[in-house]
Amino acid sequence: QVQLVESGGGLVQAGASLRLSCAASGRTFSSYTMAWFRQAPGKDREFEAGAEWSGGSSYADSVKGRFTISRDNAKNMVYLQMNSLKPEDTAVYYCAARRSYTATYGSWGQGTQVTVSS
Repeated sequence: QVQLVESGGGLVQAGASLRLSCAASGRTFSSYTMAWFRQAPGKDREFEAGAEWSGGSSYADSVKGRFTISRDNAKNMVYLQMNSLKPEDTAVYYCAARRSYTATYGSWGQGTQVTVSS
């Protein structure tokens, strides 16, 4: 498994942008599918964006067109660029990783808080 550490959260106003970063340990980072989840107060953790090990990406409808996930395999990093932030984007954001042969995300970061004020 890889170890994941998120950074980049903070307090911003509605309409602003923020970029989250996730640093991963390990020498096989490129073989992992990476994703960002978020958990708002009182709600379940939800998938927001994924970057496949093979190069594809996917997004939840709620963030499509506003958020962009990217990865740099040379640096063992994955990013989430968040634009046009809304108060409903307020949540703890988690970086997660899974191997290509499973649908289960087995590695999780500690989370980073994003708060969007109206």
